[in-house]
Amino acid sequence: MTADDRRDAARRVHEARDAGRPALDEAQAKRVLAAFGLAVPAGEVVADAGAAAAAARRLGFPLAVKLVSPAAIHKSEVGGVRLGLDSEVRVRDAVDAIADAARRHAVQTEGCLVERMAEPGTELVLGGLVDPRFGPVVMLGSGGVFVEILRDTVFRVCPIDATDARAMIDAIRAAPLLRGARGRTPADEDAVVAALLAVGGEDGLLTTCADAIAELDVNPLIVSPSGAVACDARLLLRPAGPAAGEPASTAAATASPVATASSPSRAVPETDEAIVARFRPLLAPRVVAVAGASATGFTPANDFIRQCLALGFSGRMVPIHPKAATVEGLPAARTLADVGEPIDYLYVAVSAAQVPELVASGAGRVRYAQVISSGFGEIAGGRELEARLAAAAREAGVRLLGPNCLGVYSPSGGLAFVGDCPAEPGPIGIVSQSGGLAVDVLLRGKSRGLRFSGLVTLGNSIDLGPADLLEHFMADPDTRAVGVYLEDVKAGRRFVEVLRRHAARKPVVVLLGGQTAQGGQAAASHTGSLATPLAVWTGLAQQTGLLVTDTLEQFLDVLTAFQALEPRRDRETRRCVLFGNGGGTSVLAADAFARRGLVVEPMAAPAIAALEALGLPPGTSVVNPIDAPAFTMKQEDGRIAESILDLVFRHDAPDAVVVHLNLPVFVKSADRRADFLANLMAATLRVRARHAGRGHFALVLRSDGSPECEERKRTFRTEATRAGIPAFDEMTNVADALSAVAAYERFVARRG
Repeated sequence: MTADDRRDAARRVHEARDAGRPALDEAQAKRVLAAFGLAVPAGEVVADAGAAAAAARRLGFPLAVKLVSPAAIHKSEVGGVRLGLDSEVRVRDAVDAIADAARRHAVQTEGCLVERMAEPGTELVLGGLVDPRFGPVVMLGSGGVFVEILRDTVFRVCPIDATDARAMIDAIRAAPLLRGARGRTPADEDAVVAALLAVGGEDGLLTTCADAIAELDVNPLIVSPSGAVACDARLLLRPAGPAAGEPASTAAATASPVATASSPSRAVPETDEAIVARFRPLLAPRVVAVAGASATGFTPANDFIRQCLALGFSGRMVPIHPKAATVEGLPAARTLADVGEPIDYLYVAVSAAQVPELVASGAGRVRYAQVISSGFGEIAGGRELEARLAAAAREAGVRLLGPNCLGVYSPSGGLAFVGDCPAEPGPIGIVSQSGGLAVDVLLRGKSRGLRFSGLVTLGNSIDLGPADLLEHFMADPDTRAVGVYLEDVKAGRRFVEVLRRHAARKPVVVLLGGQTAQGGQAAASHTGSLATPLAVWTGLAQQTGLLVTDTLEQFLDVLTAFQALEPRRDRETRRCVLFGNGGGTSVLAADAFARRGLVVEPMAAPAIAALEALGLPPGTSVVNPIDAPAFTMKQEDGRIAESILDLVFRHDAPDAVVVHLNLPVFVKSADRRADFLANLMAATLRVRARHAGRGHFALVLRSDGSPECEERKRTFRTEATRAGIPAFDEMTNVADALSAVAAYERFVARRG
């Protein structure tokens, strides 16, 4: 089909939407699909039984007859479908029966569709919807009447390319059926790729008509050796309005005051240096003004000043106070104008009603304003005030963080909103839509050895959002991996674009909160009922390498791994060697690794022979897992670990080696002849240094929670972190982390 055909079909879709129609009937939907390149059966819409018989003579047999009615979304539920008709008489009877059924169900009809039945083949479902976060999304899966029961479906955010389409086919359980399983003739897989691109490609139906289409179902798409045919189709329309995945025009004032001098056009991609420079006033400000600190009491603004000074902020910090000469021992200014020089970062902790005017007064003076104050769009009565704040920021040319957000932690920039956070910078960048969870990430991450290049909380995100800060951390040379906590992605299309533009550049780990099921019209189609938020996120992860985690624990574990381990770009982590004390632990660990797609299998024969030649005490297993009881681990005062690990690396080629130590066995032992644990750790670190780059190396420090074990664990974790070894609490934690590393390596390798 030509571009003109597609434009004409898109025009018809928009005209139907503008006329207030809830859907196109099947015949209309198929004409649109055909214009975009999908094969549809030959058919005619007829008004009565006589016209149906004449159409049957022209089309040939076997035939299907279906009710035509935009009001009947599920035709079979009102008796509106007859299949396998092999004579004019049966076609006439089918038309009359469908008309009777429509009258019984009070369904308005526009006739019947008489259609040639497709060649038998594998039934798939091809669908799509316009997701409220990311815009158009395409679906593929096992089709037929049991589609919701089988739930064998995958999703991708549009537009997709041929590589995405083939990956979708690979991901469904029905793929072997297409490829000739059990002696079947292989189906035309290229036709499925073409159908996916016709719906979800760069010029596909969903991409072209995202503002008019709510949902699309093609079920079944029958795929045979000779092609793929859309045998049934539903096209639900959405009311006129802004496209999903972007802020509504009616809410532009509350969505983003982005059109400022500090936010350049995206027509020409910025360089990494330009992106980092654009965010430098936010993460490494030279002049910080603080509004809302008290000269006599204590407010969040006072706390902010103290935390920043404790972290080592070295720039100029100016409290804004209408009367006091000094606040927190610092010279104060009465207004922003009295600061006397450009303000990189304005911290705002005044009452909500005062915030818009304060931000407006920053015109020409303030680059970034962070509003900790609450009482805006997070409550019903605050939405108008939030709109005023957004308008004030836009008109003043001030980039806004928040409102209702804790702000920025930047160890190199000397910014902090909580005490006891790490003072030394590290390679992990964090973006969080929750301030409370950001505190957990900082403090619990610190105890795990995580160190950060920066952390930015977003609050209500009426200007700066997840995509903006993700773009910064992807460009930042000091950031190795990015962690993102999300609840609601505003401007979701841009978030996807940033992920796609930087795919395979560095790992992005996401923790999702508040993911609820699609509502409203979604239940009207197979696609809508199956397109849960998690299913769409899973598809996006497959497209971009995004790593989706389920819990804060897993989120921190995965970031711990990426802080220390350099993902390989030519192969993925699969074969793992486990070494430590605790037979049951080793068995459970092997199960945990297997459930996550990691392989714990016997090592190469030379490695096993070399380990057996050490003459280790009875009860030691050297096959893999290497199970060494405490008595074995104490050999050579604990230094035996060095010989064991050295032989593993010399005679085998594991993708990863995990050393696990059950600390109480040593800490609470009556044997005080030597500091076995210290020697074990030292031996482990020496082997890691000697065989750097040969395989990923991880450490598990298992504790019983007692003070003495926890103290040793903290000491050893610090030593391991300094040596570039990630340390974990349990074997399941390291299994989660290494499986994420493997998934990222697999994505990178697939992209070449």
